[in-house]
Amino acid sequence: MKASHRPKIQMLSEENLNRIVDEAFQTLSEVGVFIENEEAIELLASSGARISDDHKRVFISQALCEKCIATVPSSYSLYDREGNEVQRIGDDNILFDPGSVAILVYDYEAKKTREPHTLDVIEYVILSNALPQFKAQSTGVVPADLPKEISDRYRLFLALIYGTKPVVTGTFAKEAFATMHSFLSAVRGGAEQLREKPMAIFDCCPSPPLIWSDLTCQALIDCARAGIPAELVSMPLAGATSPVTLSGALVQHTAESLSGIVIHQLTRPGSPINYGGAPAIFDMRKGTTPMGAVETMMIDSAYAQIGKSFGFPVHAYMSVSDAKIPDYQAGFETAMGAALAALAGINVISGPGMLDFLRCQSLEKLVLDNEVCGMANRLIDGINCREESLGFELLREFAESKLFLTAEHTRKYFREEAYYPSDVIDRGTYGEWEKKGSLSAAERAHAKVRATLENPELNILDAATVQELETVMRADARKYGLDKLPDWQCMLPAA
Repeated sequence: MKASHRPKIQMLSEENLNRIVDEAFQTLSEVGVFIENEEAIELLASSGARISDDHKRVFISQALCEKCIATVPSSYSLYDREGNEVQRIGDDNILFDPGSVAILVYDYEAKKTREPHTLDVIEYVILSNALPQFKAQSTGVVPADLPKEISDRYRLFLALIYGTKPVVTGTFAKEAFATMHSFLSAVRGGAEQLREKPMAIFDCCPSPPLIWSDLTCQALIDCARAGIPAELVSMPLAGATSPVTLSGALVQHTAESLSGIVIHQLTRPGSPINYGGAPAIFDMRKGTTPMGAVETMMIDSAYAQIGKSFGFPVHAYMSVSDAKIPDYQAGFETAMGAALAALAGINVISGPGMLDFLRCQSLEKLVLDNEVCGMANRLIDGINCREESLGFELLREFAESKLFLTAEHTRKYFREEAYYPSDVIDRGTYGEWEKKGSLSAAERAHAKVRATLENPELNILDAATVQELETVMRADARKYGLDKLPDWQCMLPAA
């Protein structure tokens, strides 16, 4: 049997890719990056980077960049809560995770957006873990029923209790990492065990143009020291916070990302990191940042190609939409992004479920996007030439039997050849559709959401570890004046 050919896309010629990278190196050495973290500045200075007189701008040579590029692992493994390997992050392997960080949820029954609360976060975790095309979950919904200063820790707390999949997350405050690391270490059985079997990826976001804040520098440093995979999320906005041309935005993205690589690898060479981002084209008519625009997807696919040229694992925010409800626009923007991301071989693809410029999460869209991701995964499986004779022998037999449907060949391969979506996707006749209530895709998805959440299949963290996490979470909450946590136990099985 011959292996199938994996279909791929490349946005850049080799010549243009090299031009972009060369200008990024030039930008780092001659324009520099603004760094607000003293530890990062000292780390860079001790490694030969030139520091400006005001001690804010750092000039990084191409030689230092290349030294750090050489120590980045080309791949690493991500594990679930139980210690099982979920995915090798690297090569052209792809993993979809729901997008983050949404400050709103779409309330399907009310037909409007609103602020999320603890129950919304828990339902999001349960649904994300129930949908098979998502190999990871994310701390993707920000609850409004507790101080925002501790929401990063609280979201991870809930994700670890109610979910088993690895988590894409991040810090909102410098002091948060210690708590979040203690959560992950408690679940894994120790800090060294966590280093050996990481179960989380931490987003680290520079500010465009060419700025690393105190918080995001510290996140890079903390992740590197702990051996927890970091994920660069550079966000140039073409025409607003970066050059308007896609190639110019790519120069900035490359420079910002490489500067993050340097900080991270100088801290601890060989620590795992993803080269990623969430750039966008700026819509001059509306003053918005359309994540569903084709130009945004082109930038994403192109920087993934650049990251792969360095040998890095890559990440992107794709399979997202700027629509306000799970409608036709949400469908075509998400599907196009998911397909392009898969064809570009992007290793970690964030965004399913998201609406309204990454501001809103919809459980119904999450269910529909699960099917989009299933189709994208099938797409890159390619066309497999399974046998010596591809069709000739069958066609010769057909001349006698005139039957393909009952043929042994059909019974042998029909499940392998086709991706069969759930009944959220309508492939019945018009009459069947009418008999089932003439429901739209969003209505069917809503029914799936309710059925999943009303009878959840939960694998709750063991009681002793839950107690350990709760003790730490309560201590952190008290620092911010919160004596009692919201009802995070509301979906736990009765004792």
